[in-house]
Amino acid sequence: MPVNADIGLRGITLLGKPDPHINPLGARGISKIGITGVAGSIGNAVYHATGVRVRDLPITPDKVMPKTTV
Repeated sequence: MPVNADIGLRGITLLGKPDPHINPLGARGISKIGITGVAGSIGNAVYHATGVRVRDLPITPDKVMPKTTV
């Protein structure tokens, strides 16, 4: 499980031209662009490992494990 110590240093780049249409501060971030495919990738990994396609989040063990009756 990755933790904060596993992530290297991050930097901030200011472009010098605010965008007042985004928010009152005029700033925007791009971090969400980089993580949009993560849930799909994890879902595909679960499918390839188990053969069970889970189409709703969160992916929990009860959605992957077959129902058993005792």
